[in-house]
Amino acid sequence: METCLKQTPYSDPGGLDVGGLPRDPRALTRIVRGLIVHRAEGGRLGYDIPEERLRHDGEARYVREILRLLRERKDAPLTGPRSFDQRFVGTCRDFSLLLCALLRATGTPARIRGGYATYFVEGFHDDHWVTEYRAPDGGRRLADAQVSADFYDVPFDPLDVPRDRFVVAGRAWRACRAGEADPGTFGVWSEPGLRGLWLVRRNVVLDLAARHGTEPLPWDGWGRLAGLEDGAPTAEELALVDAVAAADDPGELRRLARDPRLAVPREIRSRAPFLGLRTVTLPAP
Repeated sequence: METCLKQTPYSDPGGLDVGGLPRDPRALTRIVRGLIVHRAEGGRLGYDIPEERLRHDGEARYVREILRLLRERKDAPLTGPRSFDQRFVGTCRDFSLLLCALLRATGTPARIRGGYATYFVEGFHDDHWVTEYRAPDGGRRLADAQVSADFYDVPFDPLDVPRDRFVVAGRAWRACRAGEADPGTFGVWSEPGLRGLWLVRRNVVLDLAARHGTEPLPWDGWGRLAGLEDGAPTAEELALVDAVAAADDPGELRRLARDPRLAVPREIRSRAPFLGLRTVTLPAP
């Protein structure tokens, strides 16, 4: 997990004073859970999420923007309690990126990973993001801040999500390509049109980008392989995705991330649920 202590333009918390933050990943995960309401959680929380926040909070691409909104809603330390209307309204990506940022800022190497959770809907692999971090024993663990603090009933420690309960995008691609999994069971449960091998392929590319300094929004896309619409990739392009899905060596992954067919351009397309399809200019690396 090289360079994972280094903040990216997306995870950088700006001038946040981390002196009052704990270094323990579990404590940081509890803090993150208390700062964010998932955009789909309003009903279970009994909280009527304002439409303006549903429309715009999730477009906060950068941690410093998330922190700015939190300060506007309650100018107080992140460690204190907050009512729902004082929190940020986001997605699994926001839980994962904010936890990643705080882990990095307090000395724990981390990154976010795109893939599929099997613990939301029985028999379905739901499009999801989690945080991968280095544990004290040197091993890599997956943490799901969204389901932490007993907020969801999951049969595992949210600070050590089993790899068969969260399937990283590359592993999902390999399973689908080998005929070991049904691509129709991978996608967004609430959106029947967002399922299938094309989405798994796209998430392989988004996960690669997240591991190399561009932590995307769930609805970002670029090029043919990470595009927002299904396409008919060539045999050569499929082999390229196969290579990404199979790679584990950091040097090989860096080389693949620079391939023009996979690399993140300065201008991408983003289709937010409320705002429609837009062109977004990203910061220079």
